Parts: sequence; structure tokens; C-alpha cells
Amino acid sequence: MTVPTKPSVHRHFHRVAWLAVALALCVIVFGAFVRLSHAGLSCPDWPTCYGRATWPQGAHEVSDASLTDIRPVEVAKAWREQFHRHIAAGLGLLVFALALMAARRRRFGLAQVIGAAGLVAVAIPLYMQGAHVASSALVVVAEAILLLAALRWSNVDLARASALTLAVIIFQAMLGMWTVTWLLKPVVVMAHLVGGLTTFSLLVWMAWRATHAPILLAEALAMRKLVIAGIALTAVQIALGGWVSANYAALACGNDFPTCVGQWWPRHDFREGFVLWRGIGVDYEGGILDGEARIAIQLAHRMMAVVVFVYLLWLAARLLATPGMRGWGTTLAVATLAQVALGIANVKLGLPLWVATLHNAGAVVLLFVLVSLLARLRPPQP
Repeated sequence: MTVPTKPSVHRHFHRVAWLAVALALCVIVFGAFVRLSHAGLSCPDWPTCYGRATWPQGAHEVSDASLTDIRPVEVAKAWREQFHRHIAAGLGLLVFALALMAARRRRFGLAQVIGAAGLVAVAIPLYMQGAHVASSALVVVAEAILLLAALRWSNVDLARASALTLAVIIFQAMLGMWTVTWLLKPVVVMAHLVGGLTTFSLLVWMAWRATHAPILLAEALAMRKLVIAGIALTAVQIALGGWVSANYAALACGNDFPTCVGQWWPRHDFREGFVLWRGIGVDYEGGILDGEARIAIQLAHRMMAVVVFVYLLWLAARLLATPGMRGWGTTLAVATLAQVALGIANVKLGLPLWVATLHNAGAVVLLFVLVSLLARLRPPQP
């Protein structure tokens, strides 16, 4: 047998990719900390914070009084929100660098990547000046350039994946802006979480492919299908978790587990609980749903958790029974059990900040294990 041919990538691509993976982990976990500590609206403007590139140390440093009318300055929260934006911007620069390295051999590749990034760079000050329509149009054009490039390019040098990742992270920036301007609208908050984990997954996949560390397994193709199913189920559960958080439904059942408010099937309202769009202008901080709608959201999250828990443990058992894959099976089983334990602890302990943040980190770990398997599993080649 022979080892699959190494992708034709820039010699430093894998180093930058792994650095981006580490930074993406920090961005996601710190973003969860910001959201769970109720600091998501602590800067009423975007991308500045009370008109500053950093954050004010008090109301006396805010030159525009209209901003303090929207939200009084809370330095302890404002620094979290703005620092999160800064590290997210750093991640964006790393993804931009990856796209440049991957597109360097494509015809007009560098021009397309730089052009798309330049349009976004122009769109930001336009947005700050109030030219929202022009700003949005530039971002749409930038996204179209990157998506068309991803469709046309092959992935032998990871050009397609890099262009797609840059498009995703630009859309992530837009979601971050809408999170503030649309006052924590639940569908935007949920999409922002899913987008962050999508960015992380793409970076992990590219990092492994550029590192060239295949796991050669006779039944690799069949195992990859099982892993893809695991990723899909985990993604649905992550989206439901984001919906729980965005609607402040984590403690809808009180501190009861496995029952909910003392019952196995309490009164609930799934129709109201899963309305995705309620218009613009409503402040969603603290949530607006009644108890029955929040209970429905919590019940959906718990039921899906059972499905994902059973499937991932079964997949872990399959890996444990496969020679050479026992380490991966053990890691997946431990990560799954830990994630379920953290979810239960959230309820029983009343949603302490550190447990809730670790629960978000647990989702990242699960995705890392599953996406790593997807990227590395390869059948032996004659």
C-alpha cells in the first residue's frame, strides 16, 4: 500500500491553520463567556465600543452622549464584548492569510481574495457613517466573489476550503454586528454560535489535511459515513443549545432533572417556542417567551441530547472494536460523557457561569474529535 499524496499547499499553511484553530477555540469559548455573563449588549455600537477602538473606563470617556442613553457604561462588561471582537478580528486575519496562501497559484486567485477583503474593509467605515445599504451591498459582492471562487476551484491545494472559510467568517462578522444592532435576536445569536463552530470545523479539517497525517483503515469509507452522521446530529444539538441560550431557557425546568418542574411531560408550547422571526426592534436581553414556550425549548434540547448521546456512544464502541482506533473511541466516549455531565450540572447547579462556559467548550471538543476523524480517515491505496 502507499500513503495518499500530500496536498500541494504552502509549506507554512499547516502552521497558520493550527494557529487559527487554537484562536478559534479561544474566540468561541470567550464568546460563550461574554454571552452567558450577559455582556453581549454592553457596547451599544459596532465595531467600536462607545465610539472607541478599545472600551471606555467610565462615562466621562464617552464623547457621544446618545450612546450612554442607549446603554449606561458598564466597564466590567464592555471590555469583555470589545476584547471578544478584537480576538475575532485576529482570527479573521489568519483566515485571510490562509486564503492568500491557498489561492496564490490560481489564476487571478490573489486578486479575488484581496478584492473581496478590500470590499469588506471599505464596507465597515461606510456602515459606521450610516451608509448601511451601500455597506451591505459591498459585503454581498465580496461574499459572491468568494463563493464563486470556491465553486470553481478544486481543493487539491485547499483553495476551495480556504475561500469558503473566509466567506463564512465574513458572514460571522455580519452576524456579530446584527447581534448588537438587533438586540440579541435569538435566531441571530443561534446562527452566530453555529457559524463560529462551522468556522472552527473548517479550520480543523484544513489543518489536518495540510499536516498530512492520514489514518489508513480498510473500512475507512464506511466509518467516514458514520462520522458524518455523528457530525450532523451534533450540529443539530448545538443549534438547539444555541436556541436554549438565546431564549434564556436553560433553567425553564428549574433545577429538575430528568423531570421538568416536577413532571415528565409538563405543559409546553412548541409552536411559540420555535418562532424564528419576530420582527426587529424588540430587546431580547433576558428573553421574552413565557414559561411554557421556554419549557418546550428545554424539552427539545433534552430529547435531542438523548439521541446524540446514544449515537456517539455507539460510534465510540465501534471505534473501540476497530484495531488501531481504540484511542479515538476512548476519547469520543469520554468527551460525550463529560458533555452530558456538564449539561446536567448546568440544571442541577442553577447555571453557574463556569459550568455553562465549559459546556460550550465541550461542544467544541466533540466537533474536534469528529472532524479530525473525518479529515484523517483514508482507505489504503494499492
